[in-house]
Formats: sequence, C-alpha cells, structure tokens
Amino acid sequence: MASTVEQRLKEVASVGQEIAETGVAYLDGAFVPFADAKVSIATHALQYGTAVFEGIRGYWNPAQEQLFAFRLREHYERMSDSVKILRVSLPADPQGLADITVDLLRKNSFRSDVYVRPLAFKAARSMKVALAGLRDGFGIYAFPVGAYLPTGGLAARTASWRRTSDDAIPARGKLTGAYINTALAVDEAHDYEADEAIFLTADGHVSEGGGANIFMVRDGILVTPPVTADILEGITRDSIIVLAGELGIAVQERAIDRTELYVADEVFFCGTGAQVAPCVEIDRRAVGNGAIGPITKRIGDLYFALARGDDKRHPEWRTAVYR
Repeated sequence: MASTVEQRLKEVASVGQEIAETGVAYLDGAFVPFADAKVSIATHALQYGTAVFEGIRGYWNPAQEQLFAFRLREHYERMSDSVKILRVSLPADPQGLADITVDLLRKNSFRSDVYVRPLAFKAARSMKVALAGLRDGFGIYAFPVGAYLPTGGLAARTASWRRTSDDAIPARGKLTGAYINTALAVDEAHDYEADEAIFLTADGHVSEGGGANIFMVRDGILVTPPVTADILEGITRDSIIVLAGELGIAVQERAIDRTELYVADEVFFCGTGAQVAPCVEIDRRAVGNGAIGPITKRIGDLYFALARGDDKRHPEWRTAVYR
C-alpha cells in the first residue's frame, strides 16, 4: 500500500545526499569531480527554467557483472527533439551523447542500479528573458538509485492543478521550468498521504502522473492517453506498448475520463524513474480488488527482465557499459 509522507521524504533526502557527495560528472566537454561541476548563480537556466533534461536508467545484473543502460540512444533522440523547443544546441548527436554517457558510467565504476541525468541549458549569465542568442551549456551526472515510486502498489490522488497545455508550457519536451507544475501536484498528493499525482488536461481528461505516464486496464484492454493529451512522449510508455503487443494484449490510445480510473480493473504508472509502478488506490477508492492485477504484473515482470538483461529479447534496447 502507499508509503507514508515521512518515508517518502526520507527517500528523497537520501538520494539528494548521494548526488551531492560522490562521483564524476561531465560538464561542457570535460569529465570533472562532481563537486566541481558548478554553474553561476546568475545562470539563465537557474533564473528562468530554460533547460532541457533527460532521465536514463542503468540496470545492474550481478550474475552477468554488467550494467545495462536502457534505451540510451532513444533518450538522446528525444532530447534532440526537446531542445528545439528552447533553441538549445547539443554538443553532439544522439550516438555521440550516448558514447559520452557510457564513458561517464565507466569512470564511476557503478555496480548497482543507477540514474543518469543529462542537462542542456541556457548558460549565459543574463537577465534577458528570451531564448535566441544566449550561450548554451551541457552536463551529465549519474548516481545510484532504487525505486522512484513504490513498485509494490501505490496510492494516487487527482491533482487540483491542471496539466500545462501545449500552447502554454509544452509537456512534450522535458523542460525544467515546466516541472514546477509537477512539483505542485506531487506536493499536494503527499499532503493527502498519496504517493503520486494524476493530472487532468484543461478539458478534464486524464493526462499523466506527476512524473510518469499512466495506463489502465478495462475488460482486458490496455488503455493510455494519446500524445495529444499534454503528456511527455515516454520512452518507457513506448516500450510497454511494444511489449503488450508481443504479449497479445490489445492497446488503445484514447481519451480517458477521470471516473474511468475509478472503475478500471487495473492502473499503473510507468517511466524511467517510476519504472512499472502498480496503482492500487485512487482518490481513496480501491483500483479493482485493491491488489496488483495480472496484466500489470505480466508487463512489469517482462519489463524488468528485459531491462536487466535476464530476458534476451530486444537487445537493441540495452547498452552494455562494461567491456
């Protein structure tokens, strides 16, 4: 069931401390000690949220003594799309950025699951509220991490905050400033002792979670909001749609009403951070029978097996870090 607010705060604090104290980072063309990867307090991205980020997971397989970066190139392909929105330039193409990331992971010698955070940002020390003509910066850091959301069954709450629309602050790109919207919604959910928020669009349809896409199961069919519902076009979301098809599970991308979630047989969130996180309660209502459903479990088990390299299918999704 849902974790308590105190437990969640402890998890976040633990991750923050680990990020601050260990590792090697990459900043503007060089590998540096993490403590030296700094920007000015006057940096444009800090003032105005003018940055684009990605989240990439690496899965440690102890039996194989191997770390697998999951869908590494696809994340940088999405980043290459996102930076067009903010007119930020990247220092390399997706494959070049993937190669830098593998080097960074090797330099850190990780032997655990890790999270990789690339960041492309407006680095100019400028008070000008604009995008064009400002110097760009780029960095990557990584740190050990476990589950971002509980994977044993979580509680969610519909947010009073609406999802930002594409004609205001587009959710399609992972824009740092847009995540104020997420922070407000997730903070509200925690106030009600829920683990995750559920955003609605301006017209009242389900969009996505605070930091994850959402799926529901109704009558054996897997349903998820379309890309036009102000969602992030998730890499994990795409993976699950592919895997569901291979498992013979029908998938629909369509508008979802809020109350459909109340009567759904199963609901789960997915994302690089969230992974596959079953949802057993929404707005104080049990989802289905209040337990993790069979379709969610099948998809989750297959996803984790593929990501860790225990299932050999889709080798193109895994980048082995160590030679």
